[in-house]
Amino acid sequence: MACARGKANPTADTRIRLFADSAGYCQNPGCLRHLFFEAGKHGEMKHFAEMAHIVAAADGGPRSNPALNAAQRGSYDNLILLCVICHTMIDKAPDKFPDPLVRSWKQNRADILAGLFGTSDLVSRREVRSMIEPIMDENLVILQTYGPGSEASHNPESDMPELWRRKVLGTVIPNNKRIVAWLESNRRHMIDGEPKVLEEFRQHTDDLIARHLEDVSGGRRYPAALAEMMTGG
Repeated sequence: MACARGKANPTADTRIRLFADSAGYCQNPGCLRHLFFEAGKHGEMKHFAEMAHIVAAADGGPRSNPALNAAQRGSYDNLILLCVICHTMIDKAPDKFPDPLVRSWKQNRADILAGLFGTSDLVSRREVRSMIEPIMDENLVILQTYGPGSEASHNPESDMPELWRRKVLGTVIPNNKRIVAWLESNRRHMIDGEPKVLEEFRQHTDDLIARHLEDVSGGRRYPAALAEMMTGG
């Protein structure tokens, strides 16, 4: 997922944050291609996501600005996650895709994701629960079928570890982002303790991305209290 067109390389945390914000989709609002696809004999999950510099990583590059130092050029604010087609497009035609336009894609991303996930301010806790429960159920089935604790995962000849990674990157993480989006849109319905559970779930999702995308071990566990979010009322 690295951009090899300059030396202003982003940190691992920045790469994880970009992926989390993308929810698995190209950040060009006119594209929204899913960034993961199945490939190979066993259906391994691959991606064609690329980190594009908004202001060029090197002087003389697309949308360059000599006033920025290397740290600024490799910072989160100067990067956007695109599919390989859109990355090539904006760098081949920088006059057509100037800095303010590309930067606006990031600034509007929250609204784009809200539209993509279909979130809205609902009238009751019951309605919020009806929206997130099917998503949570899908994730639970995936965990029980493919996860580390599943029966097949203990078979050394099983393809389950790779299938689990594919399901996490292609379905579970985007689902988690949808759940977060629904809950964020309906914070006014939360009761004591639920905002904390939401933040724990958000951090768990970021750590899940780090584990499966960056091979970072450890991380915050799934908050069991999420199962009771928006119940009652």
